[in-house]
Amino acid sequence: MSRKNIICGIDVGSSSIRTVIAQTISPEEKPRIIGVGTAPSLGVRKGVIVNIEETLQAVNESLEKAERTAGITIDRAIVSIGGNHISSQYSKGVIAVGRADGEVVEDDIERVIGAAQAISVPANREIIHIIPKSYSLDDQKNIKDPLGMNGVRLEVDALIIEGSTPYIKNLSKCFEQAKIDVENFVLAPLASAKATLTKRQKELGVVLIDIGGGTTSLAVFEEDDLIASSIIPVGGNHITNDIAIGLRTSIDVAEKVKIEFGSALPREIGKKEDINLAEIDSSEEGIVSRHHVAEIIEARLEEIFNLVNKELKNIGRDKLLPAGALLVGGTAKLPGAVDLAKEVLGLPAQTGFPTPLGGLVDKVDDPSFATVIGLLIWGIEEGQTGGAISSSGRVLGNLANRFGGKAGEIKKWMEKFLP
Repeated sequence: MSRKNIICGIDVGSSSIRTVIAQTISPEEKPRIIGVGTAPSLGVRKGVIVNIEETLQAVNESLEKAERTAGITIDRAIVSIGGNHISSQYSKGVIAVGRADGEVVEDDIERVIGAAQAISVPANREIIHIIPKSYSLDDQKNIKDPLGMNGVRLEVDALIIEGSTPYIKNLSKCFEQAKIDVENFVLAPLASAKATLTKRQKELGVVLIDIGGGTTSLAVFEEDDLIASSIIPVGGNHITNDIAIGLRTSIDVAEKVKIEFGSALPREIGKKEDINLAEIDSSEEGIVSRHHVAEIIEARLEEIFNLVNKELKNIGRDKLLPAGALLVGGTAKLPGAVDLAKEVLGLPAQTGFPTPLGGLVDKVDDPSFATVIGLLIWGIEEGQTGGAISSSGRVLGNLANRFGGKAGEIKKWMEKFLP
């Protein structure tokens, strides 16, 4: 098995660490998933590492499970990054086109993005992503890709996504100790968007809502551009904690009650429906109302969606996204979550599933795997299986050569398999 064809994504979540290994075969075939591993995430709180040793153990456990399934060892991966330390800002870059004939070449695009990156960043912050939104070439505005066009003055409007340097260093240190070379850190909601959103949804206007264990991540797209991204420090674990307090039971039992009997719509649950806690855990006793459990879930999930709506109001997009909301993450599977999202957000809503690849698809056909599948797609598009990347995101070098030379062919190849 050629190492050049192997790519690994590791999603560092607040409740689980998920590792997926994939193999690219040929331009005619979908990438094949050959290894999947999941482990409880004990060292991460609200998307931030609070215990490197525990996180390292979880990463190693998840990785070993995936390696055992795939039959290979992994020494590099693309890793998700999240947490409410993430922030974003807009920036503009301006340069003069370098060639005498005025044709825009790759070097010009790299230089103008580099100019957009030249912003004042605090000492404890660093840039994770620079996302070009649109280019201007002299009097021509809203250009998506200026390569090959002619002009004198090239500008770019870019979205700069930053993160906390100490957190990024802790995450890097964890993977160094696991002997994994991190090829790229990718913001979790951007990875999820890669795996679940269609081009049409992003053109019309859509918000991806990734409800994880400790945080809820947003990515808002319009006219095929990312226009905002934010992370809210409330997630599915808060629902579990509320149930544990409301029922006066343990966290483990509360989690089982949420998964097996939970609903976000108490009006659809009969008030006489009961849950026998002794059937869930022999050390527990008592009968609780399933309707009451649903009321607890509804209250916390409604709070999450209200916080999402507040973020949409801040950018002037509340109730104004025609493609609506797409819910991913483990909590998205709760019965009634989609209906509650429709009510609170005033938007169409649906559950998002990752785009189907080949291989062990049954292991990852779940909203909670959206981020890690997105990491694989991101890596394949950006050439992380063996090529180099320019700052504008074009694939250079080995990966493009393997599939016939031009970088654009890689994009076209992946588009055949994306939703």
